[in-house]
Amino acid sequence: MKRLLTYSLLLWTAGLSAQELNCSVTINSDKVEGTNKQVFATLQQSVSEFINTQRFTDMTFADRERIECSMLIIVTSATTDGLMKCEMQVQSKRPVYNTSYQTPLINYRDNDFYFHYQEFDRIEFIPSQFTTNLAALLAYYCYLIIGTDMDSYSRLGGTPYYQMCENIVTMAQGASLEQGEQDGWKAMSSKKTRYALINNLMDEAFHPYREFIYTYHRLGLDEMAQNVANARARIAEEIGVLREANRARPGAYVVYTFTDAKNDEIAQLFEKGTADEKKKVYDVMMAIDPTRQSVYDRINK
Repeated sequence: MKRLLTYSLLLWTAGLSAQELNCSVTINSDKVEGTNKQVFATLQQSVSEFINTQRFTDMTFADRERIECSMLIIVTSATTDGLMKCEMQVQSKRPVYNTSYQTPLINYRDNDFYFHYQEFDRIEFIPSQFTTNLAALLAYYCYLIIGTDMDSYSRLGGTPYYQMCENIVTMAQGASLEQGEQDGWKAMSSKKTRYALINNLMDEAFHPYREFIYTYHRLGLDEMAQNVANARARIAEEIGVLREANRARPGAYVVYTFTDAKNDEIAQLFEKGTADEKKKVYDVMMAIDPTRQSVYDRINK
């Protein structure tokens, strides 16, 4: 992958694409009864086309470099005027250098995914203005995926894309939205919201956390094909940053999202670590993610 080497030197050559994402979109409407199901098929097509054809950055990607991701939107209710109450699961991954392994980057669940949609409505995103809540929701997560991917390749490389998320949140907060649509954008609604997540990521207090994301992926996982022991040791050396971030902001959503995506991978990585690595990593993960003790107990077996 060229972007493993640098994003700044991407070239305009034959076979390159302007689009950044390769996203699989699924709309599940099984919970909705007595409704024209065709609207959901049309919605799925419209969302997929929006995400996979919209250009979100000025960078150029080869088709094989596009970020692999998925969005599962579960419609739990729909009104006759088109207000859909949904839950959304968004995931993304990126390749590990010189391996066939794809490491998970994002595994978020958004339970406040509300929007209005009538069949054949156009989904249009304009960075400088709020169009619809659906467009804002989709663009927010697309920029979040891109920003997280960039942070894994360069130190704080995701900042411009997190700024776009922040702008979308600000515009959504000022838009005329129904009560359900406002959820997730508001500052005080919950610790696990779109607002809370981007607020964490843009907070200077979490810069060490974001730099750890770079260390974990670029200086850790990407180096494992060359020297597993050294790469694993580097991750273990820096993993205490997670505990420090959690202490600085107890219950911070960004730390939760990391463990949600990475718990199983971390357990696998350190099953073969040294005794010191096992103890350090186990202690950190139990301090920040105690509900998954059964996962982290594998480290000490």
